[in-house]
Amino acid sequence: MKEIVFATNNAHKLQEIRAILGSRIAVRSLEEIGCHDDIPETSPTLEGNALQKARYVFERFRTPCFADDTGLEVRALGGAPGVHTARYAYPDRQDTEANTDRLLRELAQTNDRCARFRTVIAYIGADGGERLFEGVVDGHIATERRGTDGFGYDPVFAPGETGLTFAEMGVEAKNRISHRARAVQKLCAFLGSTLG
Repeated sequence: MKEIVFATNNAHKLQEIRAILGSRIAVRSLEEIGCHDDIPETSPTLEGNALQKARYVFERFRTPCFADDTGLEVRALGGAPGVHTARYAYPDRQDTEANTDRLLRELAQTNDRCARFRTVIAYIGADGGERLFEGVVDGHIATERRGTDGFGYDPVFAPGETGLTFAEMGVEAKNRISHRARAVQKLCAFLGSTLG
């Protein structure tokens, strides 16, 4: 089976990607290849961060790899939290509950709750060639947390086509329509027959 490294040690992301790809390809984490570094994400864009992480892994391990960066972009907040999605509440650490609390607080006085989740995947092949793939899901921010599945902002983000939050939909249903799934499907289409 073809192997590819996903430049993450985020167990939720890894599980989600493996579920999306199924048996088509073996996805290895950073830990599985012996990379325990805290890879920098200093770009002001999702594209830049994804490329930064993928290049870091490729330069050190010389193996096909991909990295992603995801942002929640809320219209009433001028596109925030965007590239700061994971550290929205605290710039020095990730706290998903505090992030969601801050988002709900900032939207409390507006009826414009339109938002989108955007994932950018940067892929580097064995030859060092780079490609970017984007997945987007439009929706809105619920007024309160709903549902128990998923992670991050899943209890408050409702994709437009369902009316349910990601956390209410369940993992399988989310993985069929998520921003990450859409970006991964584009990656798979590019890789073509090598994934079977």
